[in-house]
Amino acid sequence: MSTNTPSKLEKILTAGHLAVTSECGPPRGSDPEVITEKANLIKDHVDAINVTDNQTSMTRLCSLAACIRLKLMGVEPVLQMVTRDRNRIALQSDILGAASFDIHNILCLSGDHQSFGDCAQGQNVHDIDSMQLIQTVRHMRDDGKFLGGDDIKRPPQMFVGAAANPFADPYEIRVPRLAKKIAAGVEFIQTQCIYNLDKFEDWMKKVCDRGLNEKVYILAGLTPMKSAGMARYMKNRVPGMDVPDDIVKRMADTPKEKQAQEGIDICVEAIQRLKEVKGVSGFHIMAIEWEEKVPEIVERAGLHPRPSVN
Repeated sequence: MSTNTPSKLEKILTAGHLAVTSECGPPRGSDPEVITEKANLIKDHVDAINVTDNQTSMTRLCSLAACIRLKLMGVEPVLQMVTRDRNRIALQSDILGAASFDIHNILCLSGDHQSFGDCAQGQNVHDIDSMQLIQTVRHMRDDGKFLGGDDIKRPPQMFVGAAANPFADPYEIRVPRLAKKIAAGVEFIQTQCIYNLDKFEDWMKKVCDRGLNEKVYILAGLTPMKSAGMARYMKNRVPGMDVPDDIVKRMADTPKEKQAQEGIDICVEAIQRLKEVKGVSGFHIMAIEWEEKVPEIVERAGLHPRPSVN
């Protein structure tokens, strides 16, 4: 699976270590301190930090600029890029922009529909989809060419990632869809937040039965819950999320002032169980606006200190 890009994340995975990534949502303004403060909370406990790209279709500081901020801090960024907002010219241009700052990780996504956000009347672009974006980055890197056929001077050296949701319906296409992304050229996967461990383990078994774990690194996604209200909201209101009743009940049965800690306990327990699952290559911890808890989660899960690679 190794491509020998300069990505530190790739080197950690290639060396057989369990990788740890996290993410920062950029601010709804131009203050760079927001992103640097979040990064400072987690940088010593993770191998790389994702920067979301106008998540939930809300206009924010662009992912590329925020990734450059991280790079200047000496932190390894993962550039998230959605196909919703740009055509293939702009996508290729932004990939080159990232490469010019030696940003070596990219996560290729479709993006949430614009009706979720603050510009519901905005135009959906989707000139290409996330599968084709994966192919585009690989074509630019491996063939050194633009989609139009011309040569690229100094092609981007990107470790190419994508997302996977093991829980979306219809469930039976989840593994074939992952196989399609692998065929398109994806090298690492970060999954949707996992609460239904049994179902995730079933998905991983099917992944391994097809030998897909030999072709891609899978980072299991975890989001600690702050409250019983958050658990109920994610169960009932967030599409593609699978929150079992016993998790909601466990949060609800916990006194209100202790629910946040219970949510962290559940997250740590999940990591410890998933560490033993065949095909899991690491963890993507999405502590949404709760970055200060990432170090505790990583330490308690036995994933600290992080290995160093050259």
